[in-house]
Amino acid sequence: MPDYHDDLRLAHVLADAADAATMDRFKALDLKVETKPDMTPVSEADKSAEELIRGHLQRARPRDAILGEEYGVEGTGPRRWVVDPIDGTKNYVRGVPVWATLISLMEAGEGGYQPVVGVVSAPALGRRWWAAKGAGAYTGRSLTSATRLRVSKVGRMADASFAYSSLTGWEEQGRLPGFLDLTRTVWRTRGYGDFWPYMMVAEGSVDLCAEPELSLWDMAAPAIVVTEAGGSFTGLDGRPGPHSGNAAASNGLLHDEMLSYLGGR
Repeated sequence: MPDYHDDLRLAHVLADAADAATMDRFKALDLKVETKPDMTPVSEADKSAEELIRGHLQRARPRDAILGEEYGVEGTGPRRWVVDPIDGTKNYVRGVPVWATLISLMEAGEGGYQPVVGVVSAPALGRRWWAAKGAGAYTGRSLTSATRLRVSKVGRMADASFAYSSLTGWEEQGRLPGFLDLTRTVWRTRGYGDFWPYMMVAEGSVDLCAEPELSLWDMAAPAIVVTEAGGSFTGLDGRPGPHSGNAAASNGLLHDEMLSYLGGR
């Protein structure tokens, strides 16, 4: 199995640079915010963080392609870095600390590109999570100061904690009845939103989470963190990985049962 240590170390360097840039503008009174064509907000910090990461990658990995939320795809080849400079921009612009920079390296393989390295860095929360293929998932301050992540062993829906982002998307896709049935079945529900539920699944503090509509840059890094922690990460259609345009993550024991509620339209 390939050793991705150097790529993981680089991803941490990229996250350090992005953290400095995003924290510098967090809660800034003169923060500039625009509306994109899809009616979602983008701040100057989103753009500057992605530009910073792209600049680092062009110097350190000039042969690798880059896909980012703000500036699209650049380059070709079997290795592609996937970047969401601020996952949770709506939180960021309102001063809510639940946002993160997501950085993943994906490699071409069977079934398309698959994540082999992922870093999720949430500096306003003082948290970071990461994983590399075959090397496990961790959380901590640095590569040398880390705790290994393990998903929970909860095996009954009646004992499970389920996290989500909002109700709107489920309703728009005609999946709300199944979603509500699931919330009535589990022990606890909470709307933490964005990257955080996936990290809590990896930590074992939440057992299930799902979102009805996502982009690849939202999912690539969380997917490998969850799977390397021993969990399952699929689309609502059950397809493994971050390619379905939506996501379901769990400790693995409850995954099929969760999909039986959420998979239909």
